[in-house]
Amino acid sequence: MLRKFAALPLTLLVALSAQALEIHHGDWQQGAVIRGGVTPGSELKLGDRTVRIADDGQFVIGLDRDAESPARLTLIPPAGEPEHFEFPVKARDYNIQRIEGVPQSTVTPDPEQVKRARAEAALAWKARQHDLARTDFAQSFQWPLVGIITGVYGSQRFYNGEPRSPHYGVDIAAPQGTPVASPAPGVVTLVHEDMFFSGGTLIVDHGHGLSSTFIHLHRILVEEGEEVGQGDIIAEVGATGRATGPHLDWRMNWFDRRVDPTTLVGPMPEPEDVARN
Repeated sequence: MLRKFAALPLTLLVALSAQALEIHHGDWQQGAVIRGGVTPGSELKLGDRTVRIADDGQFVIGLDRDAESPARLTLIPPAGEPEHFEFPVKARDYNIQRIEGVPQSTVTPDPEQVKRARAEAALAWKARQHDLARTDFAQSFQWPLVGIITGVYGSQRFYNGEPRSPHYGVDIAAPQGTPVASPAPGVVTLVHEDMFFSGGTLIVDHGHGLSSTFIHLHRILVEEGEEVGQGDIIAEVGATGRATGPHLDWRMNWFDRRVDPTTLVGPMPEPEDVARN
């Protein structure tokens, strides 16, 4: 059976006789993180990709920047026939950003720099392929710091007038040395002090393929394999790698799909709100 859905609220319960597909959080739009649950023992697929299901039925999936509509889910209950679902994915309008003053050596790197950058990208790619059984993804996320948002997910960037790949994170301007907190619990899967493009780079895995990446860091205060809790101070803001000033670039992945971390948090808090708390 195929079930199609129009615009949906954040919480959805679709009854399937004795089975259910429940969406706990997420707006079906490009870049979104969708969290939900199914009957324990079920199988779930997003397109042709099998989605990991926790023992209690929780799951998470990610939609990339240019995800096509509709998103197709297939639920295979422990006993019974597969159910097919189609969810319309809202297209987003992305900003164009022009950034001047970036050192030309990082805009047009030489062959040795390209070789180095590719090797470092492979390290990050490997770290993001972990499929840990942790379910830290299921809890509420918080901003890793309070600051001014200067760059947004999905925007097309031009460095010194030359077009580059879209930006896949949210940039938060803050003074060098500002503490960076883990937005949710997880385990550290990558620490690199000086990558060519991203400088100080840290990846925290929240389970089931959902991970946070923090780049341009001045200092990293945790080690690979270390478990961290929500709010733990894990690094300091810097201006390392390809950066024109101190800021945090917070990115998220669902395996190889680049998702928008702001879909998991509310509006950026005002500094006075943080002080009161």
